[in-house]
Amino acid sequence: MVSIKILIYAAGACTLIAGILHLSLASNFIGFNLPVGIFLVAGIGQIFWTLPIVRIWGKIWNYVGIGGTIILIIIWTITRYPNIPITGRGLPVNSIGVTIEVLQIAFIILCALMIARDRRTKVVHTKQLH
Repeated sequence: MVSIKILIYAAGACTLIAGILHLSLASNFIGFNLPVGIFLVAGIGQIFWTLPIVRIWGKIWNYVGIGGTIILIIIWTITRYPNIPITGRGLPVNSIGVTIEVLQIAFIILCALMIARDRRTKVVHTKQLH
């Protein structure tokens, strides 16, 4: 069984790296006709989200992190369709974008594993008390 510390630090690393990559994309797109604010908010949010994950602020933070990350994945997916109203054309799929999506999916999986492990631990402790 994987150590909870490994899950925590791996999830923290995934969201931190994805946030840094989002900020690098924001700096690359300044001056182009793209919504740079989305990259800035996503990057800052993901970098911040490292803190509640590695400091174990609680499972509600994991749930909110999962939800926010799912929203980012949905935005990325929608913006890849042709003729979208946001940009008038689908954005290209590139290696940085795919890397960010892989990291975000890994973050979701790792957080889900932490939540599941927390539930199992509570069930075991509850059974032992009775």
